[in-house]
Amino acid sequence: LRDGALEGELAPALTIKDSVPFALQVFSHVISQLFSSILAGKSQSRGLVVVSFSRSPSFYLDLLKKGTDVASIQILDCYSDPLGWKDQLREVKHMDKLYNSIIELGKGLVGGGKIRFSIAIDSADEMLRHAPVSSVARLLSNLRSHDQISSIFWLLHSDLHEARVTAVLEYLSSIVASLEPENFSLIKHNSKKGKFHVRFKKRNGRVRVMSEEVHIEQSGINFINQGLVPKVQFSLQLSEKERIDKANVVLPFEHQGNGKPIQIYDGRRSLVDGSGEIIYYRDSDDEMPDSDEDPDDDLDI
Repeated sequence: LRDGALEGELAPALTIKDSVPFALQVFSHVISQLFSSILAGKSQSRGLVVVSFSRSPSFYLDLLKKGTDVASIQILDCYSDPLGWKDQLREVKHMDKLYNSIIELGKGLVGGGKIRFSIAIDSADEMLRHAPVSSVARLLSNLRSHDQISSIFWLLHSDLHEARVTAVLEYLSSIVASLEPENFSLIKHNSKKGKFHVRFKKRNGRVRVMSEEVHIEQSGINFINQGLVPKVQFSLQLSEKERIDKANVVLPFEHQGNGKPIQIYDGRRSLVDGSGEIIYYRDSDDEMPDSDEDPDDDLDI
């Protein structure tokens, strides 16, 4: 999750999408990492608002505080239904009330001005159960548009909804992380594993996709990054014999000189008087000039 919005742009939004039973553990991992960055001052946001539908507020307090000051977190309790959420079905006004409650809690954490806070919603499913997708989309879009929101993410069980509903929430997201089951059998110490596919929409319009293997264990979550290693049908390692043979290869320029220093012409100077140069003419005005700029300098690694 790219935590940080530029002036005048929508806040980054992450959908954690799954049809497997351990997405809540992944959501907890993401929220813990983000809150640790907030406490360490490494995040643009200075506070975190958690909208709890599927777990009690005490769960998140126990997960996040870990003996630290909890002044940087506020929890909107929709788990025990203090807002009468389930009594007012399909009312747009109720979504507006939810929006106002989230913003008020955030401002209570960081104050006014340009100080930002992040939002975590542990179940978009509960909102979609009690409100039309258009109202939920409007809520999320309004939150992303608020100038004090640094980032927002939510959990969605995609197998509970029609494809068009999932597509709407993905369209609102700058990042979509999909969990895919790989092996539900117990592998060791009651752990499970799956694939974690992430699609990033970058500021310049490009899309980047990566995949990781995720292991859910009693001790926590382990991500094994496989997205940077291409799958090849040959070995990338040299055997001991191959290394020796490579070292014994005589390169072409080593045949010259008979042990004396060799001058190799590099195309930029004269071997005689040092006055040589290269002059380059473009074939046409349409040809783009050379540039020292890195075409991938926008990558967020």
